[in-house]
Amino acid sequence: MTDLFTRFSEDLQLRGLSEKTVIMYTRAVRQLTKHYHKSPEEISDEELRQYFLYNKNVRKWSRVASTISLCGIKYFYTLTLKRPWTSLKFIRPEKEKKLPVILSRNEVNAILNRVQFPHHRACLKVIYSLGLRLGEGVRLQVSDIDSDRMFVHIHQAKGNKDRYIPMPLRTLEILRAFYKMHRNPVWVFPAPGRGGQKMSSNNIPIPIASIQIAFGEAKKKAGIHKKVSVRHLRHSYATHLLEAGVPLRYVQQYLGHEDPKTTMVYTQLIKQDLEEPTRILNELMVIL
Repeated sequence: MTDLFTRFSEDLQLRGLSEKTVIMYTRAVRQLTKHYHKSPEEISDEELRQYFLYNKNVRKWSRVASTISLCGIKYFYTLTLKRPWTSLKFIRPEKEKKLPVILSRNEVNAILNRVQFPHHRACLKVIYSLGLRLGEGVRLQVSDIDSDRMFVHIHQAKGNKDRYIPMPLRTLEILRAFYKMHRNPVWVFPAPGRGGQKMSSNNIPIPIASIQIAFGEAKKKAGIHKKVSVRHLRHSYATHLLEAGVPLRYVQQYLGHEDPKTTMVYTQLIKQDLEEPTRILNELMVIL
């Protein structure tokens, strides 16, 4: 069975999928195998159908988790096993119409200034100020920072796409101040090691998990009860730019969205001029 998973991993790589996607899709097939305690080659279409129903109704998987599982398993059967998928074409995770939670600028400031360690604080500030995904932030390299043109080059992001993001002057100041603390020739945010003594020579970036933990602890200290994580800094960045008057097409470009409809979600979240409607509502409700 190991050879089968190796072949699947190689097939995905040849398809041009990212390392992260290969890992997730391979894990999805392993979960299926573990569920039925047999080789995926022996699993019938009806068993696949029951597996997806189990994940939806019993495990209560989210749409994201269900989609990853569906895509990984579909790739495995159609790409590696060369098995038709026709009988399961109808399986589609239900679309969610949720809007992301947004932090105000004051809330962002309250959280980031309560992050305990400088390396975590600098990384989170850069993630917010550039609208980065967490993985993009921790993998920034020194060569990605163009201080002459004031751009940051993001390499092989989601969908294996590159993009340039304008760099605020304050972000450059944060990056320069933090670089003086470690002077690592490769990584903008190198793994600190025990006691933070290995940043100058470490050849790996700061762990993603440590950034997530630092954000959660700072949010708690700031007394913010919204259900937010690091990714909500990106959502907040987009919304704050639109509120400040940055055109949608530029925000789309900065975020690396291929479809403008993805970026348009944030137009529903911007704080609009509600003074007059609020006055009318207050007048109407005096009868209560």
